[in-house]
Amino acid sequence: PFPRDKTCAGWITPAVVEELQLDTADYARSRVFQPITGFRTGTIGGRIVETRYGGPVSFGIRRCEFDDYLLRRCGARLRLGEKVESIERSGSAWIINGSIHARLLVGAGGHFCPVARFLGPHRGGKEVVVAAQEIEFELSERQLGECAVQAAVPELYFCPDLRGYAWCFRKGNFLNIGLGREDNRRLSEQVAAFCDLMKDQGRIPRDTPVQFHGHAYILYGHSPRQVADDGVLLIGDAAGLAYAQSGEGIRPAVESGLMAAQAILAAGADYRRKSLQPYVNGLARRFGDPRPPGRASALVPTTLKETVAAYLLATRWFSRHVLIDRWFLHAHQAALA
Repeated sequence: PFPRDKTCAGWITPAVVEELQLDTADYARSRVFQPITGFRTGTIGGRIVETRYGGPVSFGIRRCEFDDYLLRRCGARLRLGEKVESIERSGSAWIINGSIHARLLVGAGGHFCPVARFLGPHRGGKEVVVAAQEIEFELSERQLGECAVQAAVPELYFCPDLRGYAWCFRKGNFLNIGLGREDNRRLSEQVAAFCDLMKDQGRIPRDTPVQFHGHAYILYGHSPRQVADDGVLLIGDAAGLAYAQSGEGIRPAVESGLMAAQAILAAGADYRRKSLQPYVNGLARRFGDPRPPGRASALVPTTLKETVAAYLLATRWFSRHVLIDRWFLHAHQAALA
């Protein structure tokens, strides 16, 4: 059912606003739409660099509001709260739950999408999965006074081993805290330790809730999935499109959805794999070569990589122009036409 919670830090870039043709005035009238004008970045327990911009470079949203808004706006017929129990192939058609018939499926159900599972051979134990835990809650008046996180300045803290990062992001009266890593061992302990550190430093309230929610996704190129076959396309996290440097998935999801729609229209009701291949080619052009990265980095000692990264993350130029502008905001890449 919608509206529903989605584990996500929750911000969108101006490119996403443009691509969705979002009426920001209408959206912000009854929903959280927090302009972001800066970032605090660094390593957990290390030096913090603050970067300020002259105006908004992103906007904080609540996924429970954002997703529901887009769902209602699209005008599709809805069957909410109904689990996908079965997917069958009958000739050139699909049958879902024995009652829904379609010639084409678009898998948009995130990492555990049932359509992606149906394509089975390209998904499974060999995937490098990022696991994350997050909580978002409304601050009371007292908690607002105890929260040092500024509404327009999200805070990003990288793990010392560089295998993930944590965040504190305030959107109006709502605070979002989370941590994601490529290695999910003892994740709950690391989340708890991060929250304790933030409390000790006075960044978040002492009575911040501890009921964190988890989710998983794969980074683009780390574990390529088959994203198209006869009568089927995958988009967003179902296709494993989250940016490798930041794990951000909203913009890749939006763009892959738009690209899938264009490919479907261009196919002219011919939904064979070869007719949907332009979608696969388009993803490669937009997001890069989907093949897993080489092993050259394994030749560099871990301690050296950590030392160099810690130094770079403590510099203002790298934090602004590489970490934020390029890896998190993808400001160098224009919005889709």
